Amino acid sequence: MNLKLPFTCILIRGVKLSEKDKSAIFILSEINRLKIIQDVIERHLSPAQAAEHLGVTPRHLSRLLKRYRDFGPLGMCNRSRGKVSNRKLPTHFIRNVLNIIRENYIDFGPTLVREKLEQLHKITLGKETVRRIMIQDNLWAPRKKKVAKAQQPRPLRACIGELIQIDGSHHRWFEDRGPACTALVYVDDASSRIMQLQFVESESTFSYFEATRDYLEMYGKPLTFYCDKASVFRVNRRSVNNNTQFQRAMDELNIKLISAETSSAKGRVERAHKTLQDRLVKEFRLRGINTMAAANAFAKEYMEDYNSRFANVPRLSHDVHRPLEDSDDLDSIFTIKTTHRVSKSLTFQYKKVSFLIVDTEVSRRAIGKDIELWQYLDGYLELRMNNVFLSCRGYLNGGQICINSLTSRDDSLKFISRIFKRIEKAKARFNNLHGRSYNVIL
Repeated sequence: MNLKLPFTCILIRGVKLSEKDKSAIFILSEINRLKIIQDVIERHLSPAQAAEHLGVTPRHLSRLLKRYRDFGPLGMCNRSRGKVSNRKLPTHFIRNVLNIIRENYIDFGPTLVREKLEQLHKITLGKETVRRIMIQDNLWAPRKKKVAKAQQPRPLRACIGELIQIDGSHHRWFEDRGPACTALVYVDDASSRIMQLQFVESESTFSYFEATRDYLEMYGKPLTFYCDKASVFRVNRRSVNNNTQFQRAMDELNIKLISAETSSAKGRVERAHKTLQDRLVKEFRLRGINTMAAANAFAKEYMEDYNSRFANVPRLSHDVHRPLEDSDDLDSIFTIKTTHRVSKSLTFQYKKVSFLIVDTEVSRRAIGKDIELWQYLDGYLELRMNNVFLSCRGYLNGGQICINSLTSRDDSLKFISRIFKRIEKAKARFNNLHGRSYNVIL
């Protein structure tokens, strides 16, 4: 502890001080050293004991004693105190740097100023040095240090189904025996039970749609889903007020969706990830599971074993899952619904694909208006205007007709299949030309 004290607060036995000496500043370690040296001078302490107390050699202690006899108590003060540092930058040099900053970089931050000084003016300074002189000259206002916000632990929910934490964990679940994939994990907050475990290629709207639908068909509707701030669950652009497709689906099902502020807030599912990445990977190795299909087939058996080991008994035994209602049409709810403006020629664009609406009396009413395109989990496309179905034809690049009409599910699936084949060919050409991957998300 280097607490600085005025010399006048120290009682020096038998020493008369001048006014200049009384203004000296000592730190606590120097005060302690001074008192021990005085005890040696007054023969209250042997030199060997004093050297041991101070942690110095007897030879250095003799130097301290000589300094005390020559200079008195002030000899124990740090001799560098009050002197100008040898590393201090010359005043004219600092003035020149500040003039350059004022003339050219008045609104630049210290890091960028340091880079420009080195690149354009051949002046090499440390970032903190530039920051310090800019603050001293009022060219930069230091940001206030944020006070760490205390994250208070919240009480666990009392009932099963009251709050379900959902998250995905991308990991090499099959080690080097298969590609990396993502495990979608649904954990009950009240009991720490894994309610749903599904392996998918990545966290996407469709993968969460499929996993959530399986969950609802198995348990019913929970009161709340607790998720992170991924783009699947939340629109993170401040200028956009629209909900995500997943938010819209949860609103239609009357399920509340809460975004966690920190990863520690959804600690139950995070700890489940850690346990699964350790234990489940080894289970896959022992059982020779190398594919997502095999992993999903084994998931139910593993969940039962996991829950028997790690799940807790909730405070209340009541299950608050709500049964699905007749009005809950999961086929239509778990779709990606996008809005498109119809042109005068009865066309619209979707995923860089042109669609031509079949010219009928009903479809002509859609000119200049918004229509909805529904994409189902199996890829089926459906065109609606005020709940009226419209038929259309799809075009790819170059105006080639891909399918004559999209009035049936089979035709729609064929069309989507053609789109995917075209995209795969484009990806292969891109990879061969540029030597890096090219991803398209539909």
